[in-house]
Amino acid sequence: MSHTDPTSDTTPFFSDDTEGEGSPDKDGGHSPQQEEDSPSGVSDKRAFLTVAVLCYINLLNYMDRFTVAGVLPDIEKFFNINDGTSGLLQTVFICSYMFLAPVFGYLGDRYNRKIIMCVGIGFWSVVTLASSFIGKNYFWALLFTRGLVGVGEASYSTIAPTIIADLFIKEKRTNMLSIFYFAIPVGSGLGYIVGSQVDNLARDWHWALRVTPTLGLVAVFLLLFVVKEPKRGAVEARPEHTLHRTSWLTDMKSLSKNKSFVLSTFGFTAVAFVTGSLALWAPAFLFRAAVFTGEKQPCVVEPCDISDSLYFGIITCVTGVLGVAMGVWVSQRLRVRTPRADPLVCAAGLLLAAPFLYLSIIFAQISTVATYVFIFFGETFLCMNWAIVADILLYVVVPTRRSTAEAFQIVLSHLLGDAGSPYLIGVVSDSLKQSDSYIWQFRSLQLSLLLCSFVAVLGGAFFLATALFIEKDRLSAENYAPSDDAPIIVPKRGRSTKVPVSSVLI
Repeated sequence: MSHTDPTSDTTPFFSDDTEGEGSPDKDGGHSPQQEEDSPSGVSDKRAFLTVAVLCYINLLNYMDRFTVAGVLPDIEKFFNINDGTSGLLQTVFICSYMFLAPVFGYLGDRYNRKIIMCVGIGFWSVVTLASSFIGKNYFWALLFTRGLVGVGEASYSTIAPTIIADLFIKEKRTNMLSIFYFAIPVGSGLGYIVGSQVDNLARDWHWALRVTPTLGLVAVFLLLFVVKEPKRGAVEARPEHTLHRTSWLTDMKSLSKNKSFVLSTFGFTAVAFVTGSLALWAPAFLFRAAVFTGEKQPCVVEPCDISDSLYFGIITCVTGVLGVAMGVWVSQRLRVRTPRADPLVCAAGLLLAAPFLYLSIIFAQISTVATYVFIFFGETFLCMNWAIVADILLYVVVPTRRSTAEAFQIVLSHLLGDAGSPYLIGVVSDSLKQSDSYIWQFRSLQLSLLLCSFVAVLGGAFFLATALFIEKDRLSAENYAPSDDAPIIVPKRGRSTKVPVSSVLI
């Protein structure tokens, strides 16, 4: 069976075939010959449209995450809850998201990815919309729906990068991933901006949660009629026998021995730790700093001044675009000099971000303007990692294990990163606070946030270690050979299928 065999271009959702993940294209504008000529089974035009749709969905994904953070003060007032209880909203979401990621990683390596994403995004949109109608006495219901939102987002985040990997290779893949990962910081910033501004206009935080569900239903429509499932690994010209699937346990054993994957995952966990801490605490810290310096008055009566959330959201959007673009640009130019360019650029991003984040925290007691400036540079360097880390994973892991690898990276980075870092920063702040005065509200949070700089340095060390193994692991993935029990093709009900050698030997 060749890579362009039309019979391998259709895979139903419940299928055990190891090839042919595409589906016949009946939309206008793409002739069958164009699709057949492409190794992936997707024309160039359709491939670029697919990336555009995936970027749009990723933007919505992160907008939804931080919309709640943008209106958190009003949610606390509406339900009459304290900071510790409101923090559960993020914890419940992250926990469901990270624990379900391996499930969708397993499904994404074996079944039709387009259908999985459609179901997940549709479910996420409906649940988010339902959460906007919860009454005052049902905070538990809001917690429950936020947990369900994590189900939908896990179905998308583990799978979308693998589709891009099956459409492009080398520098073009890196460029497409950089566009895809622009959506993380930009979507996060828009979550703050849109959430706070819709809340201000409607005078009701519920309306802020009704923006992304509407756009999410549009995303499902685009997935159904624009995106086409590509063939796994075909664009990389892999021999068909090298793409047979193995058990989940075998996949995990292989990934655990992949030093570049493991070390880069720990490096990315440091990125998640820092970004998670800043996402929750930066607006509050900036407000407390302004009160400390006398630039603002303390919040005595609701509603409080939330302009810092707006400014921080804008900075997050701008630095996200600059950081991701700069990271990709530098890595592409260094690749001609050294194959270790990607982990070195990631290490440089974290090691450069650390002192700027440190200065932003220290200078907050002198000038909030200086704090904003240092945060700008710190976030820019921090965002250099997003697209490059994803690219590293894709080229050191074989195609049939990529969704599983994405899921494992999501679990570890969230478990040790942003799932616990906001809570840890809060606990450290509370332990350092000697009184409830405005001075100690600022001082304790200032000292606890210094932990982010040290974690950033640790993450840089992990990426430097990754550079020691990146060449070997990349070559191993590119030259991956099956085990002695490799599958062979035998007829099954008039159609070729693959089974292990041991199952047909006597």
